[in-house]
Amino acid sequence: MTACALTRLTLTDFRSYASAELALDGRPVWLAGPNGAGKTNLLEAVSFLIPGRGLRGSGLGEVGRRMPGETAGRAWAVAVSVRFGEEETRLGTGVETAGAARRAVRVEGETVPPGRLSEHTRQVWLTPAQDRLFLEGAADRRRFFDRLVFAGEPVHAAHVQVYEKALRERMRLLIDGPRDAAWLDALEARLAEAGALMAQARARTLVALATEIDTRGARPFPQARLSLTGEWEQMAGQGAALGDIQAKLGGVLAAARDRDASAGRALSGPHRGDLSVIHVEKDRAAAECSTGEQKALILNLVLAQAARLARAVDAPAPILLLDEVAAHLDARRRAALFDEIEALGLQAFLTGTDEMLFEGLAGRSQGFLVEAAGVAEVG
Repeated sequence: MTACALTRLTLTDFRSYASAELALDGRPVWLAGPNGAGKTNLLEAVSFLIPGRGLRGSGLGEVGRRMPGETAGRAWAVAVSVRFGEEETRLGTGVETAGAARRAVRVEGETVPPGRLSEHTRQVWLTPAQDRLFLEGAADRRRFFDRLVFAGEPVHAAHVQVYEKALRERMRLLIDGPRDAAWLDALEARLAEAGALMAQARARTLVALATEIDTRGARPFPQARLSLTGEWEQMAGQGAALGDIQAKLGGVLAAARDRDASAGRALSGPHRGDLSVIHVEKDRAAAECSTGEQKALILNLVLAQAARLARAVDAPAPILLLDEVAAHLDARRRAALFDEIEALGLQAFLTGTDEMLFEGLAGRSQGFLVEAAGVAEVG
């Protein structure tokens, strides 16, 4: 494992913070304070240090600080120093003018594409929004699983983006016209290529996660049996070649133009699959388990992915962002979570309303109290 940790975090006009700076030493970090004090804002700031829209899925204009009476968010910035092995690198991101459509990214002061961030940090997170993961629609589970895939294979995000853009353009042509055959052929070829790559990446991650969970054996977190219900992921999981998946998906899309136009949506493709999770001990679908069991199942998936990524020698170990997780675990599972984080050697950021939740991390973490007045390190 090549250790990766933030050693300094600086916010400027981000969410509720006019400015904030945290000096970090690489150990796990807990943030305690009342609801609305800005704990999750700090985690969200960290989450912008990888490509994408952060752990809340927010637009660039949403995260800039607003004073009373201001209708638009200000220009904002998040900067860190990140230690990767023996090297320390300065990263920064933000928007330089309010309302900017693109965010700037800098590595050691040099402007680079957002995708370059993945060379320096990888992240896995769990938030309260995912508490109902097994009770909501398949789209939420796909996004959750794609986030796990992306943590291990950063290029997966680009394939998803290409696929979703081509899917929107194809549906616009089918519904609004003109139905230009050459244009539709080109879009469906793009969809087939990106979709096949997505399916293979999801299938690889599923196998790796299932192996990791089985290897870890009995733990305080329930064992999970995973499967992907999508036709294309199953095809990939059965060893189909990329070209075969691509050819079949392209043919299905071409044949379904009239059907998809009538339905108002594409009825075939990797955007239709789902993640199935079974509680092994109870042999019961996750959706039928208690709220606490569902939370523990999700946490086990996140920890399994973090554990396998932590062993990579050619990429930074992941940073864990766990928002309001400790409060939903009993004392035994909370202690097991803290022990797991320490055993993996990962930097984790955890939030909670009561600092007593983090007593089990005493002496092996940094703690900060977050209040309206700002952030203060404990001790």
